[in-house]
Amino acid sequence: MLNRIILIGRLTRDPELRYTPQAVPVASFSLAVDRPFTNQQGNREADFIDIVAWRKLGETVGNHLTKGRLVAVEGRLQIRSYEAQDGTKRRVAEVVADSVQFLDFPKDKAGAPTGTMPEDAPELPDDLPF
Repeated sequence: MLNRIILIGRLTRDPELRYTPQAVPVASFSLAVDRPFTNQQGNREADFIDIVAWRKLGETVGNHLTKGRLVAVEGRLQIRSYEAQDGTKRRVAEVVADSVQFLDFPKDKAGAPTGTMPEDAPELPDDLPF
């Protein structure tokens, strides 16, 4: 059996970095991924996919990524259930990231690319199709 997902998209918000009671870092963020076709009006639609990154990867994501950054995420789909505060049962689908590749450079305060990656950022793969 296989459960692998590879996504390329832009962060819809800054990652939220938290720590479990056992001090394990976990970052959560949402990725906007364009659909490969246009709708009847000729516009591209996007899917907004929740991503979770744990441990060192979570810290790297939480410390270096911001809204609008282009990333590639590889991981697995996880569907979990929980009980909300109002007592209703809820289901959540999210991607648990195994790797996050930074595909663009961070921007400075004026919005211009800095041209440098953070020291602990993952390297870009040499075989990107673009």
